Amino acid sequence: MKLGVFTTLLSNLPLQKALEYFKSLGIEMVEIGCGGYPGNAHADPNVLLNDSKALDEFKGLIKEYDMGISALSCHANPVHPNKAEAKAADEVIRNAILLAEKLGLDQINTFSGCPGDHEGAKYPNWVTCPWPNDFTEVLNWQWNEVLIPYWKDLVVFAKAHGVNKIGLEMHPGFCVYNTDTMLRLREAVGPEMGANFDPSHLIWQGMEPVAVIRALGDAIFHVHAKDTRMDKYNTARTGVLDTKPYADEIHRSWIFRSVGYGNDELYWKDIVSNLRLVGYDHVLSIEHEDSLMSQNEGLSKAVQTLKNVLITEGTAEMWWV
Repeated sequence: MKLGVFTTLLSNLPLQKALEYFKSLGIEMVEIGCGGYPGNAHADPNVLLNDSKALDEFKGLIKEYDMGISALSCHANPVHPNKAEAKAADEVIRNAILLAEKLGLDQINTFSGCPGDHEGAKYPNWVTCPWPNDFTEVLNWQWNEVLIPYWKDLVVFAKAHGVNKIGLEMHPGFCVYNTDTMLRLREAVGPEMGANFDPSHLIWQGMEPVAVIRALGDAIFHVHAKDTRMDKYNTARTGVLDTKPYADEIHRSWIFRSVGYGNDELYWKDIVSNLRLVGYDHVLSIEHEDSLMSQNEGLSKAVQTLKNVLITEGTAEMWWV
């Protein structure tokens, strides 16, 4: 496995400066945002798909700093009930696929999206319980009439352009947010649908990342290295469905932390070991969203932890048997 980073952390810097800094920390791969929620500060498909010189310069920078690109990320909601927003998100995802083709990549990362509760809805409706029966009816409509048809169509486009791995980040607020929903969409659409596995979103839902790893197996396409710390006192008082602002850390049930500050090294060693058990050998891409740490300290501390955690060499023969 290789040590990577999601470059949106340094969207305030030009790509060259960001790469220079990442290289100094020993990072080997970059996950680059190219639209949607991550923005496109380091890779704007509207430019790179239409300007061969700009594309060559982009490729040259990646090569100059000896980096691999782990994935292009374009997190968005392509099934948003607002048709204009859905269209814009769909264009972002399709452009990411076209850019991946130009770069010789076979995967992108995004969200599954979440529709509204009927054709005329204005806002997404994330359903989390089956009763009253209205909610089950909404779920059936969302999945059967919107979500599955959208992704079936998108996969045809992706495969035509050499992209056969679409990593969905399992995130509350979207239809794919846990193990069962990830596997449900994969079964309905095809093996091109998999997970951009982010333990942080699972931890605060009360899930065990290792159990999810074993359930998903080869459906894991990409991995985010991001941690979460549960506040047992706030959780005991209000549960995990917390809508307080992220900046209100002391009152929240959980907050995102840099790797090693939510759970210890042994916890992360278990995650890495189980990733290897199911055959994953790609990247751990650091996504730094720790509001208690600066950009530099949060990233550098995560790097330090992961260097002790990553398994980088191939498996050996059992010489002791």
